[in-house]
Amino acid sequence: MPGVKDLAYYAVHPTQLRSIIQWKVWHNPVHERDESKESESLKRCFHFLAQTSRSFVAVILELHPDILVSVAIFYLVLRGLDTIEDDMTIPLAKKEPILRDFHNIIEQDGWTFTENGPNEKDRQLCVEFNVVIEEYKKLKPTHQAIIKDITKRMGNGMADYVKNAEFGIDDNGVNTVKDYEQYCHYVAGLVGEGCTRLFVEEGKANPALLKRTELHESMGQFLQQVNIIRDIKEDFDDKRRFWPKEIWSKHVDNFEDLFKPENKDKALACSSEMILTALRRADDCLFFLAGIKEQSVFNFCAIPQSMAIATLDACFQNHDIFKRNVKITKGDACQLMLESTQNLQLVCEVFKRYTRKIHKKSNPHDPNFLQISIACGKTEQFIESIFPSQKPPVDEKKNPTNVEEAARLKKEAEESKWETIYMISAVIGTVVFISGIMLVVAWFAGARFDIALGQAKEQLGQLFGSSGSINASAPLDTKPSTDHSEL
Repeated sequence: MPGVKDLAYYAVHPTQLRSIIQWKVWHNPVHERDESKESESLKRCFHFLAQTSRSFVAVILELHPDILVSVAIFYLVLRGLDTIEDDMTIPLAKKEPILRDFHNIIEQDGWTFTENGPNEKDRQLCVEFNVVIEEYKKLKPTHQAIIKDITKRMGNGMADYVKNAEFGIDDNGVNTVKDYEQYCHYVAGLVGEGCTRLFVEEGKANPALLKRTELHESMGQFLQQVNIIRDIKEDFDDKRRFWPKEIWSKHVDNFEDLFKPENKDKALACSSEMILTALRRADDCLFFLAGIKEQSVFNFCAIPQSMAIATLDACFQNHDIFKRNVKITKGDACQLMLESTQNLQLVCEVFKRYTRKIHKKSNPHDPNFLQISIACGKTEQFIESIFPSQKPPVDEKKNPTNVEEAARLKKEAEESKWETIYMISAVIGTVVFISGIMLVVAWFAGARFDIALGQAKEQLGQLFGSSGSINASAPLDTKPSTDHSEL
């Protein structure tokens, strides 16, 4: 039940409430999961999916049955890997070999991991990881090979970063933008590649997407970079830093200086450069979406991207990101999901709307002002190239394109004329028929049409001033009148 604060908010923001109601009432899943055909271990996997993923669980559950389980298991395998990598209580000597060998571990029956810290939120997934392994082994061999390959590459990438102690708050952390994008590649770009390979394998996406590797790379990079921008305060509190020194060192001497109130302008300038780095990926994401063939897969890919561009707008020129975790409202999220589950053109409209908001908020004093304007313009230019906003007016009736088109238009006009004639005739005939029926029924019931006709004539005569002539032609009554006045 919503609290008093929520009710007050929606009272002054009715459009937010409207979007929530529309999503709850009108959204119909493209595909629905059939729990009656699932094993107990698979049901447990979907339970963990709901627990570990707030943003992806809804779109995963609506995927086509051909890829639903594979994508869910793929997510859980990588979530298990990430849970071990994120846990700062696990010593490096224990953590590194597990990360590097995780692609083989997912094939070991009954393997579980119980050494996560008690405060690790996804600890239970590792404790019961045997159910994930059990369902992984039931997947198609081609799907298993894709998941294993991505897990191997991601595990080694994570191990490299953990080994180098890249993320301690007392160290330099990520040094260059190249290091930053390489980290995003390992934790998100590879996910984009794996999902694309699964989609193409099942005929749900254009095989050309596998040749344009920068497209699925941008899909993962864009999501991960937006998350890193949004979560800066949370990561700082956890003594982790992902913003590259190459960017923040332009504005402050020490990373923690970004969080000082007196450095507000410097912090905003730093955040705008981070946002610029992510924004440059936006047009690639739209290009990727154009290669999706199946609606549920399109929804799966489009919804997170729409949420990401909206989150980017919420973070832009917003100093609150250095104080708390900034999120879009639930109403905005529902509106984005409504728009992102239809077609590419509407998703492009979402991107256009939010890039324009970003451009409008851009500060001319910001050192990244020009580059942000160029990035926004590049995205809108791409959208314009596939969905032109201005189309020349074409009157096909006045300017038919060829002889066949002219003949077709002439035939349609002739058919339209006769349809109108038939319609009018049908209406008149219906009225006459019904009126006739009513008159016959009235006559059988004893109606005196002669009296009604006489009264009608008399009223018409009075109306047109001819009552005198009518009375003159009538025979005179010579009978004496009877006077009853004396009675």
